[in-house]
Amino acid sequence: MKRAIIVHCWGGTSKYAWYPWAKTKLEEKGYQVVVPDMPNTDDPQLAEWLPALKEAVGQPDEELILIGHSLGTVAIMRFLEELPESQRINKAILIAGFTDQLGFKELENFFETRLDFEKIKSKAKNGFIIIQSDNDPFVSEQYGNRLKEELGASLIVKHDAKHMSGAVDGEAACLKLPEVIESL
Repeated sequence: MKRAIIVHCWGGTSKYAWYPWAKTKLEEKGYQVVVPDMPNTDDPQLAEWLPALKEAVGQPDEELILIGHSLGTVAIMRFLEELPESQRINKAILIAGFTDQLGFKELENFFETRLDFEKIKSKAKNGFIIIQSDNDPFVSEQYGNRLKEELGASLIVKHDAKHMSGAVDGEAACLKLPEVIESL
C-alpha cells in the first residue's frame, strides 16, 4: 500500500499550513496518509520526535514516502540514519530543510552528532526531492544546495515563498504546496 507521512515543523501541528491540503491531495492519489502531531512541538527534543516518527511509520518499506517541513526534515534524516541496512523507503521530500542548528539553542539537541549523509542517501530507493525558497528568512538557500549535493537530490527552488509555513512573523500562510504532489 502506498503510504505517506508528513512531519511538521518546530511549533507546527498536523493542521498547520499546507499539511491538511497535501494530506487530502495525497489521499486522492491513493495514499494512506498520516500527519502525526509531534510531541512537545514548542520545545522539540529529538529523543521524543524520533520515537514518535518511528511509531507513525511502523514498518518502513519501499512504498513509503516521507515528507518533512523545516525541523521535520531533520527528524526524517535522523530516522533514515537509524534504519537497518535491509530497510529502505521509496523517497523523501524535504521542504525548507537544513543541516545544522541554524543558531537556535532549542535545536541543538537534533545536531549532537553530524548527519551521516552517506547512510541517509542509501535509505531512499527513489532518492530525495528538496523544495527550497529563495527568500526563506530562517533557512537560507545554501541549505537546499547542500542537501542537493550531499544527498544527490533534485532541487526545486520556489521564488518568494519564504518559509512555506503558517502565518508567522508577518508572513502570509502557505496553504497549498503543489510541488509536493508534483514530486511524487
